[in-house]
Amino acid sequence: MNILLVDDHALIRDALRAILAEIAADSIVTEADSARKAMDFVESGCSELLVVLDLGLPDSDGLELLKTLRARHPSTAVAILSSSTEPDVMAQALDAGALGFIPKSAPRAVMLNALNLILSGGTYIPPEAWPARRLEATAVPDGRAPTPAELGLTERQLHVLAMLVRGSSNKAIARSLSIAEVTVKHHVTSLMRALKVQNRTEAASIISRYGWRLPEVT
Repeated sequence: MNILLVDDHALIRDALRAILAEIAADSIVTEADSARKAMDFVESGCSELLVVLDLGLPDSDGLELLKTLRARHPSTAVAILSSSTEPDVMAQALDAGALGFIPKSAPRAVMLNALNLILSGGTYIPPEAWPARRLEATAVPDGRAPTPAELGLTERQLHVLAMLVRGSSNKAIARSLSIAEVTVKHHVTSLMRALKVQNRTEAASIISRYGWRLPEVT
C-alpha cells in the first residue's frame, strides 16, 4: 500500500507518520504540502494508493481537490483529515467519495482506529457527521419503514449490503460480485449514509427493524 499525506503543516504529517508506523509499517509513505504536489504524485501513476487529504490547503479548496481526484483517478482511495467539525462539510466530503472523515481534534486513539479501519477496507464516519436530527431512524411521511427503493438503494448496493451485514470483508465482497474493491468501498459509504449508520452492526440492526429481505449471496 502506498500512502500520500497531503497537509501543509509538517507537524501534522509527522504525527500521521507516527500513527501509520504502528498500523501500516510496510506501507510506503510520501508527503505533499500542496494540492499541486499531491496531483503531480497521484498522476505519476502510483498504484494501490490511499491519499490522506487536508481540506485546508493553501493552493486549493480541499473539497474541489477531492472531487478532482475521484473524477480523474477513481481507483485512488481518499480519506479526509480536517480541522473542520461541521457536519455539512463532513457530509459534502463523504458525498464526494471520501472513504472517511477524521477530525484533527480527534484523540490520537480515535485517529489511529479510524485510519486502521480505512486501511483494512472500511469506512470511518465520525458521530459529528450526523446531527441528532439525522440520527433518527429514517422513515417516510406516513411513519412506516422505508423500502430500499425509497432510500435510493440500487440492486447492486443491496447485494453489497447483504454480504456486509453477514460479516464479509470488502475484498470478499469484491471477489463474489466481480467488482473492484474500491467500488465496494464506495458502495459501503453510500449505504452507511443512506441508512444513517456508522458500522456493520448498526446496519444489521436497522435492516432487522425495517424487516428488509436482502438478496441471497454466495
